[in-house]
Amino acid sequence: MNLALYELAAEFRQTAELLADMDLDEDTIRDTIEAAAFPVEQKAVQVAAFVRNLEATAEQIKQAEKQMADRRKAMEARAASVREYLMHNMRACGFTKIEHPMFKIAIRQNPESVVIEDERQIPADYLRQPETPPPVPDKTLMKKAMQDGYEIPGAKLTRTLRLEIK
Repeated sequence: MNLALYELAAEFRQTAELLADMDLDEDTIRDTIEAAAFPVEQKAVQVAAFVRNLEATAEQIKQAEKQMADRRKAMEARAASVREYLMHNMRACGFTKIEHPMFKIAIRQNPESVVIEDERQIPADYLRQPETPPPVPDKTLMKKAMQDGYEIPGAKLTRTLRLEIK
């Protein structure tokens, strides 16, 4: 029978509790605990392998996303280059418009835009001041202070658990 890890863990706890109530010698208790622990350990290894598999798949997806983004950027750059090539050659021929059943190609003027030649010469009236970011707690400084015995209202030191699979 293929039990879930939580079921095996419950059986193990139940066995340990029963053994604690029985009057048995140490060797018998140790052997029984080891025998009860074996399926839990096997299932834990299977679950850890599944975790590793999920993490590896996530990493592969992350790499595929990066490759796709790089490919998209290359395609966009290529499209911009070919668009510029087309416009250059249309202008060289004196064409401003080409009509075709699939699409219409036309050279148009963009709206006016500002080009900054020397930012240092721009008067202050034409400069935007960015909003200052709100203050953020410095957790590193707070941790050091609390480890040194200081109490900080609204904060506490805590230690959590993590599962390490090597």
